[in-house]
Amino acid sequence: MKKTILLIALFTLTMSTIQAQQRYAVIDTKYILSKIPEYKDADKKLQQLGEQWQKEIDDKQTVLDKMYKNYEAEQFMLTEELKKKREDELFVREKEVRDLQKKRFGYEGDLFKERQKLVKPIQDKVYNAIQKIAVARVYDFILDKSEGITVIFADPKLDKSDEVLRELGIKN
Repeated sequence: MKKTILLIALFTLTMSTIQAQQRYAVIDTKYILSKIPEYKDADKKLQQLGEQWQKEIDDKQTVLDKMYKNYEAEQFMLTEELKKKREDELFVREKEVRDLQKKRFGYEGDLFKERQKLVKPIQDKVYNAIQKIAVARVYDFILDKSEGITVIFADPKLDKSDEVLRELGIKN
């Protein structure tokens, strides 16, 4: 019994010592990215593309809505053959709108690919700077507080975001 208590005490002391030796820092990737001109340009371009593609979809949806209204107004005067033809046309147009929406904004759609092309190299550059600082300063952990989920409280003196910007050659 005494041996078990002694082992537990020794284990607890060892874990406390290990935890006390861990070094960590806190960064804010949103803040860092907001200070990088290339990121701002890429984000602006992505917003413009998104708006342009959304307008394209909205225009097609407006045409489709008008076709539906016309069909509803005229369906009582149409033969069964013409009704079927118009319904098929409406179905095809509706599928075109959904397909275009998926192509532009869906998983691995045009916006995703464009974001990968424009933003990923910048994110990689930031990640490499963070990694370089972590190795040079011997940090065990670098926590990102930008999403607010990972860190509940962060001492401002631990925030190394400005240091990452300096490493990237950007003045804040």
